[in-house]
Amino acid sequence: MILNGVDFETYFKHYPDENGYFGPYGGAYISDELKAAMQEISTAYFTIAQSRQFIAELRRIRKEFQGRPTPVSHLERLSNKLGNVQLYVKREDLNHTGAHKLNHCMGEVLLAKYMGKRKVIAETGAGQHGVAMATAAAYFGMECDIYMGTEDIKKQAPNVARMRILGANVVEVTEGQATLKEAVDAAFAAYAREYKDCIYCIGSVVGPHPFPMMVRDFQHVVGEEARSQFIEMTGHLPDAIVACVGGGSNAAGFFSGFLNDPVDIYGIEPLGRGTALGDHAASLQYGTEGVMHGFNSIMLKDENGDPAPVYSVASGLDYPSSGPEHAFLHTLGRVKYDVVNDDDTIDAFFELSRQEGIIPAIESAHAVAYGIQLAKRMGKGSVLINLSGRGDKDMDYIIEKYGIR
Repeated sequence: MILNGVDFETYFKHYPDENGYFGPYGGAYISDELKAAMQEISTAYFTIAQSRQFIAELRRIRKEFQGRPTPVSHLERLSNKLGNVQLYVKREDLNHTGAHKLNHCMGEVLLAKYMGKRKVIAETGAGQHGVAMATAAAYFGMECDIYMGTEDIKKQAPNVARMRILGANVVEVTEGQATLKEAVDAAFAAYAREYKDCIYCIGSVVGPHPFPMMVRDFQHVVGEEARSQFIEMTGHLPDAIVACVGGGSNAAGFFSGFLNDPVDIYGIEPLGRGTALGDHAASLQYGTEGVMHGFNSIMLKDENGDPAPVYSVASGLDYPSSGPEHAFLHTLGRVKYDVVNDDDTIDAFFELSRQEGIIPAIESAHAVAYGIQLAKRMGKGSVLINLSGRGDKDMDYIIEKYGIR
């Protein structure tokens, strides 16, 4: 497939380029000192992570420890209720720790081990990346600091407990809105102080090069599995695929398996309470080009041009920018980015739970909600949704705010 001059047959050979750019987006807008640290990681990734030994060990870990491949499930009752469109889900909720995050965390910490680092630093919003990083650190016997905003700590108490049980040091971030953006700020600041002895394991396809590329590549397993599983199950490709997008790690991995196929691809951002600035986190829908956290992308800005305050019912999606590859795919028109609000998300959360016995993460429920809406519009065909995580972490928050419906 060729679209606007981009050949998706050879896409991964050319994007990002050697400087970490996807078209105009990406790069590494960081201090000279951190550039040296990023270069160390890049060199390690292009040498160590491409070695037969590293690849064999990661494959063994994915099979024996993570439980991969995760299955694709047909949502038969929900599909019958909606009409003629068949809905399917890629079950990343069944990946060890309950979300897709462990896919790149095991890769990142394995790389840190090969590099001789003693410690890993990470940020987390919903806590899924934090739990996955704490799990990986425990598996490899490394120290682990997880930076998390006060507001997210309140919403995600079960995941905070899991991180601490796994031996991680959870560092509370109180500045600003005390959510994911501030957690990333604090983690970067800590890494700048400690980079010689540790590695920053970022939680999404964001940050300076090589992070967006590394996380996408480690998450590619999701799209690779999903494509072959769907064809084996049905004999053909899905008509459309859907994933939620905050920073965009689950979507980047999922989409990567289908970019060269005649498949409609939808990335779903959180509309939250509405379109007013501060009531949502839909950067690709309402943002403009700008730099934050060391990369150029499409971001939500305040009147001063700084990252704007954002909101989502899902702690893992309340980030004021999106990964540079998502900005690029949006600009190209290869992926269609749309929004789902809080109310439709929570309706989908309960609908999937009641119809199929699957309790999704609130983040994933955004994709489920859009999949349901899309099915109603399509009238026929099939939709494959990436169920990026399970909803155990959200139980206390859902019950407190919405009750049992």
